[in-house]
Amino acid sequence: MKKHAILYTVTPADPAGHRFHVRLSIQAPAPAGQVLALPAWIPGSYLIRDFSRQVESIQARSQNRRVAIRKISDHAWRCAPCNGPLTIEYIVYAWDLSVRGAHLDETHAFFNGTSIYLSVAGQENQPCHVMMCPPPHARNWRVHTSLPEAHGEAECARRHGFGLYRAPDYDALIDHPVEMGTPQFARFRAHGAEHEIVFTGVVPSLDLKRIAADVRHICAAQIALFEPETRAAPFLDSSDRYVFMTMVTDTGYGGLEHRASTALMAARRDLPVMGREEAGDGYQNFLGLVSHEYFHTWNVKRIKPAAFVPYDLGRPNHTSLLWVFEGFTSYYDDLMLLRSGTIDESDYLRTVAKVISAVRRGAGRLKQSVAESSFDAWTRYYKQDENSPNALVSYYTKGSLVAMGLDITIRHATGGKRSLDDVMRLLWQRYGRDFYRGAATGVPERAVPRLIKEATGVDVSDFISRHVLGREDVPLEKLLPLQGISFIWKAATALPSLDARVKEDRGQTVLASVSEGGAAHRAGLSAGDILVALDGLRVSDPASLDRLLGARLPGDRVIAHVFRRDELRQYEVELAAPANTDCVLRRTQ
Repeated sequence: MKKHAILYTVTPADPAGHRFHVRLSIQAPAPAGQVLALPAWIPGSYLIRDFSRQVESIQARSQNRRVAIRKISDHAWRCAPCNGPLTIEYIVYAWDLSVRGAHLDETHAFFNGTSIYLSVAGQENQPCHVMMCPPPHARNWRVHTSLPEAHGEAECARRHGFGLYRAPDYDALIDHPVEMGTPQFARFRAHGAEHEIVFTGVVPSLDLKRIAADVRHICAAQIALFEPETRAAPFLDSSDRYVFMTMVTDTGYGGLEHRASTALMAARRDLPVMGREEAGDGYQNFLGLVSHEYFHTWNVKRIKPAAFVPYDLGRPNHTSLLWVFEGFTSYYDDLMLLRSGTIDESDYLRTVAKVISAVRRGAGRLKQSVAESSFDAWTRYYKQDENSPNALVSYYTKGSLVAMGLDITIRHATGGKRSLDDVMRLLWQRYGRDFYRGAATGVPERAVPRLIKEATGVDVSDFISRHVLGREDVPLEKLLPLQGISFIWKAATALPSLDARVKEDRGQTVLASVSEGGAAHRAGLSAGDILVALDGLRVSDPASLDRLLGARLPGDRVIAHVFRRDELRQYEVELAAPANTDCVLRRTQ
C-alpha cells in the first residue's frame, strides 16, 4: 500500500462486542512527541459529549518498537518522541444508537468521524486517507458515505465498496459519517446532482419510490431557492453526491447535518409502505426533518456564525445566533414542503399553528430571549430538566416564528418585492458559496439587522431588539392577517386544568412538569410527584385523570394525593379554567 501522510484503517472488528479497531499511521510525527485528540463535541449538537471516554485501549509503535503514550487531558494523548513513522492502534466501543456517535452490531455499523478519528496535532490541514475494512462475519456489506473515494489510488474503493477513501483535511474527514451494512437505498437526481437515501433497520414494504420522489422535490426546491440561476447543488465542493442515512427504530426521531450528508433517525410507523396511499402526519414529520437537515447544507455547514470559523472542538463555541441558524432553518423546513408540493397549504398552516401553540405554552419565553437561548445552548437548552418549560425558550421554535415575522414584515414593507429569501441568498453569496474553497468567513454576531437591510432595504432593528434580544412575543396575530391568514386562540380542551403536564411512567401517573403560577404550583405540587388519587378516587393513568376532571368545573377544589419519593402527601388544588393556548390558522383570502 502507498504510504500516506495520515492513514486511518477502520475495521468493525467485534460486532457482538460493539467495538471498532482503528489503526492510525503517521509518516512524520512531531519530533518532540506527537499529540493526538478526539473532539469533545460534534458540530450541530451543542453539548460536550466526551467521545474519548469510549476509547477502551490505545497503544503506539514505531519501527516495531513500543512507544510510550499517556493521557494528558480529557480528550488528548501524547506519544513519546520517536524516529520514523508512528502507528497508533486503538479500540472504540460503539453502542450509541443516535445520530451523534457510533453504533455497531451484527446488522450494521454506523459512525461519525468525531467518535472514531483521532486528530494529529499540527497536521490537521494534511490530507487524510481512510481504509474501510469489512467486518469478519459478513462479506456482503456495503459502505454508504459522502466521503469521496480515493480515485487514482490502487486501493481506491468502488462506489459502496470497502477500500480507500480520502478527505482534504481533518475538518472534512469528520464531516462525512459512514453507514456499513445491507440497508435499503435508492438514488435520484435533483438539478443534475446525485442524491442517495439509505434506510437501516427492519422496514417491511418500505415505499422507497415514494420517498425518493418526495425528497427529490424538496431538494430541488431548496437548490432553486439559493441558486435560482445556476441550480448548483452546494455539496459539490465536498463530494459528488449527497447521502441521507436513516436509522429506523420503533420510536426514533432526530437528525444531524453534515456538509454532504445527514444522519437521521425515524420511527418505523412514520414511513410510507407500498400499497397504502395515506401516510399520515408521521410521514410529514419525517419529510420536515429531511427538509430541515438538507437546508443546513447551506445554513450552518457553509453559512456559519463567526464563532464557528473555525470550530474549536475541545470546548464550547458560544454564539448568540443559533436563532438564525436553527430558527431560520426550522421556518424554512416546513415552508419548503409547501413550496415543493409535498404538502398542501392546510397541512402547512396546521403545522405552523402547532409551533405557535407550543411556544405560547412555555412561560420561559418571558424569561429568556432567543439570543440568550442561543448562547446558553451548551449549559441550558441541551441540559433540560422538569423546570425548563418555565425557564427557557427554544431557539428552534421561537426562532422559526422570528423568521416568519421577519419574512412577513419584509414582504409587507416592500409590497411583496422582497422577502426573507433575499436575505438567505445574500448570506449564501457572501458567507457560504465559497466557504470550502478558501474563503472561510462567518457571520458576525451583530451583523444580522445590517444584512437584512442590505438585502431588502427594510430596517428591522426594532423588531430584532424586541423579539430576538428582548422577550416580547412575535406579533403574528397582527402580521399573519397581512398575508390573508386568520388567527384565533382556543382552549385545547374543555376540562378544568391542574396546569401540569402528566405522563404515564411504569404504570403510574407522574407530573412531568408544573406550570409556574398555575393550579398545581399554587397548591404545592411538584414535578416528579406520583398522582395516585383525586378526591379519594384512584388515578390509574392519564386517561382516568381526564375522566375525573371531566366531572369538575373550573374553580372547584379537589384533594390530590401524591407520592413524593416514598411519602404520601395530600394537597388541596383549585382547578383552573383551560387556557386558550391552541392557535388556529385559516386562509381568508
